[in-house]
Amino acid sequence: MKKRRVVITGLGALAPNGNSLSKYWDALSAGQSGIGPITCFDAENLSVQIAGELSGFNPEDYFDKKEIRKMDPFTIYTLVTAKEALLQSGLNKSDIDLERVGVIMGTGVGGIQTLEDQNSIYSKRGQRRVSPFFVPRMIANIAAGNLAINYGFQGPNHTVISACASGTDAIGCAARTIQYGDAEVMVTGGAEASITGLTISGFANMKALSNRNDDPEAASRPFDADRDGFVLGEGAASIILEEATHAKARGAIILGELAGYGSTDDAYHITQPSQGGVGAILAMKNAIIDAGLNLEDVDYINAHGTSTPFNDKTESSAIMTLFGDHANKLKVSSTKSMIGHALGASGALEAAACVQAIQHNILPPTINYTTPDPECPLDYIPNKALSKNVNVTMSNSFGFGGHNSVIVIKRWNKV
Repeated sequence: MKKRRVVITGLGALAPNGNSLSKYWDALSAGQSGIGPITCFDAENLSVQIAGELSGFNPEDYFDKKEIRKMDPFTIYTLVTAKEALLQSGLNKSDIDLERVGVIMGTGVGGIQTLEDQNSIYSKRGQRRVSPFFVPRMIANIAAGNLAINYGFQGPNHTVISACASGTDAIGCAARTIQYGDAEVMVTGGAEASITGLTISGFANMKALSNRNDDPEAASRPFDADRDGFVLGEGAASIILEEATHAKARGAIILGELAGYGSTDDAYHITQPSQGGVGAILAMKNAIIDAGLNLEDVDYINAHGTSTPFNDKTESSAIMTLFGDHANKLKVSSTKSMIGHALGASGALEAAACVQAIQHNILPPTINYTTPDPECPLDYIPNKALSKNVNVTMSNSFGFGGHNSVIVIKRWNKV
């Protein structure tokens, strides 16, 4: 049976350096950081006081106060980006069978802001003061549920939780859902709103975060020899996937093709990548095979590139091992250098960047790259975006628990 082709017809984004897709892309292209001092809570007594927060985002611009009280920020981010993506796609109820439209979203931790807030209320004031909205605000599936309720989407609806691979896995699973014939349209992506005292403390005590409190914009420096950890970020991205003939029949503008997906596990360590990146190599290889492409076809990799010592050298090694001589021609960058690590949302934000790279023939840079690391010898597009014809992109996401998730997005070819 011929494989059903899956295309991308809409994008939406909320990121620390831009509260819409266009603003996010403009900032990435300009090498503009969205990382700064934490403002959403008092971080004075924490060892890490910086993060990639959304800047100037006000939920009241999108929802009334009564609705806001019922939703954790990660759900709000999901709904805002999905609306932007759906508007770009041009989908409306007259175009579609709502039973054939599904939702698969990714998140790493779900409603952790609600969990922390309500736990504090319970500890200080007892059961009677806990909000009746506590559970339906907190649970990780509720963003996908709210999205379906808002638009009447009655198709398959799931939430993927695979740590920092969640967003990419959600996109891959959504594509599979269309390929298998269970839906014609899927709304997918990832969202995270986890900049809290507890989250910062947990990652900081693992020695995973950068301590550059005095220079936030330079703190995330993937592949640089002086990297000292990642910067926690937040945000969301939504992507509209469609079966190709469905999109063409309604005259949709096709932004790219979701051509390949690969998913593996290191089965090695709860937080560290496997030596040599064996699991990452297999995930990348499987995604390329699934896309029906050759290694030499890949133009650009949006790397997981967290700015941690282990990840960056392991990912670089994995790329070199798999791609061989072609690795010397590949362009690789980490947009986390500008927005930090948005955990379960990171893969979706990076997938959106890959689509935009194809649309604009511009590759976003890795900023803060000043001191080369001998263990990271690839072309990381240092500090300034590169104008280049882009046909095939790859996006890597790796998560605690050994999760490896890779997607391949290519320029749409009608043939």
